[in-house]
Amino acid sequence: MIENRSGLTTTPAHDVALGCIESGITAAHPRNVIKNTVSVTDDTLRIRQDSYDLNDYSEVLILGGGKAAGQMADVLEPLLNDHLTGGVVVTNDPTATARVTMFEGNHPVPDAGGVKGTKRLLELAEEADERTLILTAITGGGSALLAAPTDTISLADLQAVTDELLAGGATIHEINVLRKHLSKIKGGRLARVAAPATVVGLIVSDVVGDDPDIIASGPLTPDASTFQDAIDIINAYRLSVPESVDRHLAAGVDGTIPETPHPGAAFFETVHEYVLASGRTAVEAARQEAQQRGYETIVLSSRVRGEASEVAKTYIAIAEEVRATGTPVAPPAVVLAGGETTVTLQGDGNGGPNQELALSGSLELTDADTVVASVDTDGIDGASDAAGAIVDSETATPPEAARSALADNDVYPFLDAAEALVHTGPTGTNVNDIQVIVIDDDCDE
Repeated sequence: MIENRSGLTTTPAHDVALGCIESGITAAHPRNVIKNTVSVTDDTLRIRQDSYDLNDYSEVLILGGGKAAGQMADVLEPLLNDHLTGGVVVTNDPTATARVTMFEGNHPVPDAGGVKGTKRLLELAEEADERTLILTAITGGGSALLAAPTDTISLADLQAVTDELLAGGATIHEINVLRKHLSKIKGGRLARVAAPATVVGLIVSDVVGDDPDIIASGPLTPDASTFQDAIDIINAYRLSVPESVDRHLAAGVDGTIPETPHPGAAFFETVHEYVLASGRTAVEAARQEAQQRGYETIVLSSRVRGEASEVAKTYIAIAEEVRATGTPVAPPAVVLAGGETTVTLQGDGNGGPNQELALSGSLELTDADTVVASVDTDGIDGASDAAGAIVDSETATPPEAARSALADNDVYPFLDAAEALVHTGPTGTNVNDIQVIVIDDDCDE
């Protein structure tokens, strides 16, 4: 999985960290997730404890979007076999499927491919009736890939808003509030279009807390936010948005444009959502890997958020406590965490939050027997071609250059020169970030 693993495995601690990363990503891959949660036996679809008689439906569709949606469709298609009548998935990682049409879109900034695919997806959903079963694969990245701007907003304007949001430091929840109010599919609108079909949401979560309202901007989930909330977010972060966006949101506040579907709407009664995997899935698998290797483990949280470079300092403080006092676990130990850290851009360099977290952590490390690895489980950290990085106390050398790289948000070249970048390529899944801190025994003991 890790393409440059041999070059990164310079110590046993590095090997442990990379093994944990690989186990975490593997556990969250749709092929393994679907195998553990979805089955079809005797024409009955079972999802966890629930069942659906496929003979009750004249049409069964797979619709969806996100980084892992193509992989999910690839696994679901043979399970459904002849019951499957068609489908559309929009992803940046398409696969070869027989009955589901794949459209390739862009992430994190939407493009024409995503718009074209989402338009076709909405057409199929609108044609559905009460004898249609729609399995909707919803995964991280769906907010950008399922691009359906309202008629008054151009793709170029949507791209401009996305760029502003990504650079502005807003939380994913705040970003998605704005996205929902500029879209024909987000914020429960897909559920409204698909009614009266039976809609089953199969969700792989990439957000802290696993709220379906936030994942891919909640295309099947009631939305309690408002046009005024979207305007407030623009003002709070002093975002510069196109005039078409201002006009659209103002029309929503005035009531000229209807709000997103709120809780209680009748068509949500035929929608059933299942979160099949999340960041916790990856973190727990990484924990099991570390335990099998003989390490004491502790999971701090799978819901970590905050500025990446600052979060790193807390991780290193915990590692120091482990080393000094054996609390909360004694070395050799592995400390694990996951979530979604962010970067508020001050410069215009290359990198990503996992790379910044790793380099910031290296600056704080003082012992040679602690290793920090931080990766995005989809294999793409920020807008770079790296999944993240693995570092030790020697990586941030010279420290002045490392600090300069962080200040300029240009950590990729520094980590590349230090041979610390982790390369996986697209992994086929996306359950947010995972961090592994290995505190090994002192070499001289």
